[in-house]
Amino acid sequence: MKKWLVTLAVMSSFSASTVAAETVEFRAAGSLKTAMTEVVAQYQEQYDVAVASQFAPSGLLRKRIEQGEHVDLYASANMKHPMTLNKADKAGPVVRFAGNKLCAIAQQNVSLTSEQLLDKMLSKDIRVGTSTPKADPAGDYAWKLFAKAEQLQTGAEQTLQQKALQLTGGEHSAKAPEGRNPYGWVMENNQADIFLTYCTNAVLAQKEVPALQIISVPEALSVGAQYGLTLVNGANPDAAGLAHFILSSDGQEILAKYGFDTPLK
Repeated sequence: MKKWLVTLAVMSSFSASTVAAETVEFRAAGSLKTAMTEVVAQYQEQYDVAVASQFAPSGLLRKRIEQGEHVDLYASANMKHPMTLNKADKAGPVVRFAGNKLCAIAQQNVSLTSEQLLDKMLSKDIRVGTSTPKADPAGDYAWKLFAKAEQLQTGAEQTLQQKALQLTGGEHSAKAPEGRNPYGWVMENNQADIFLTYCTNAVLAQKEVPALQIISVPEALSVGAQYGLTLVNGANPDAAGLAHFILSSDGQEILAKYGFDTPLK
């Protein structure tokens, strides 16, 4: 039996319910919205289970769960937030179900290559956008990239932290119009010259704003993101079925189609 099946069995034991509720309450990181919408749709089609999905920055979702919001299944863009819930006895074990990494998106008029990324971000006339650390793991990953930059150039970490514009993912961040990719919207409205986000988000942003450039992060600065899945205590038993589907080859193939690394595929 695969290791993740064993882990899922342990996860399922954290459900205190004995009768399935009408709807599975699923909360997931905003970067998962497009992929997970398809995953959930396929799951519902195959198993006729109602699922109510909401997507938001992982840290804000964790806070809502801690404050008592009823959630059955939680998919985070890092391992830290679901593991925090687990350590607080609010959720079951955490399974790593997908991976991602940071890319840079840049305005059309910014002359930029991967090798020039650090020097360009440090330029005084370049506005660097990020998500909000602590609220959104994408912001935390950007800060990790800044820490790596310090190893290449003394003072780079402080300079980048001070100049970074935290434009998305926070409680008070301006919200993109319904249906819009927030990173494409931010760049279309010229709020930054370069924006650090997940590579999967970069692809979606470029689909909406074709003029945007996608720049890979050089190896010396590269930061990977690991996504964690957990069942919240008292979860509807049907939530374990959705978790199983996300971890299955079908679910993993959908995630891979949208550019996620899939460790279980």
